Amino acid sequence: MKPERYSNMAMERLKQHGHTVLAIGVREGVAHGILIQNEKPPIENLHTVTLYINPTLQKNYYDYILSLKPKRLIFNPGTENLELEKLAGDAGIEIQNACTLVLLTTGQF
Repeated sequence: MKPERYSNMAMERLKQHGHTVLAIGVREGVAHGILIQNEKPPIENLHTVTLYINPTLQKNYYDYILSLKPKRLIFNPGTENLELEKLAGDAGIEIQNACTLVLLTTGQF
């Protein structure tokens, strides 16, 4: 995996801040000791989904993300998607257009 990718940096920083990190992606792999799965496993009591895939690829994940019922959905820069924002907002999910790395750095995560 490419360590310079923001998604990979975010996984490492989330771990450093004590968060449990589950990575779901288009391709399987490992980053910072975390398995990146390309399956869509059920996840209980999920607090936050932070997106790093573009809006076109997100369409394949709409139903999955909504089924997880996260409390919050973060659209990192470049992932903003009004269609998914509306679906998630209608489902009672808090929406943030923000950078996960900045949120972690400023204590807002």
